[in-house]
Amino acid sequence: MRLDSGTPVILYDGVCGLCHRFVRFVLRRDSAGRFRFASLQSVFAGEILARHAKDPRELDTVCVVVELGEPSERLLIKSRAVLFVLGELDGGWRGVARALGMLPPSVLDAGYDVVTKLRYRLFGRYDSCPLPQPGERERFVDW
Repeated sequence: MRLDSGTPVILYDGVCGLCHRFVRFVLRRDSAGRFRFASLQSVFAGEILARHAKDPRELDTVCVVVELGEPSERLLIKSRAVLFVLGELDGGWRGVARALGMLPPSVLDAGYDVVTKLRYRLFGRYDSCPLPQPGERERFVDW
């Protein structure tokens, strides 16, 4: 798949039930089709994470690559990644992102870390990445 420079890409844990639900949530609310997706387990994600000195085997979080391929490319992790995504979605999610963004990052990340520790117990774990729906496959970099 060819990505336009600057396309935001959500990197998610492909075997996590909560991450899978998050991807489905974004797909339903991103009517402009702005976001692309890649699992943390993919070669694509590994290359990006290496540029940012991150090891995908040590990540238990969602990440967003902003301004992909640009000199200003940056990697958002944990709550900052989620807030960025919410701020770009249709509906009232921008307001939710603004309201949550008023909290200190340490508080947001502490809450994020609690959910991360419980995610497999609460939302399950897949043996492999679930396949995207036929009409959505072009949005998955590693499909």
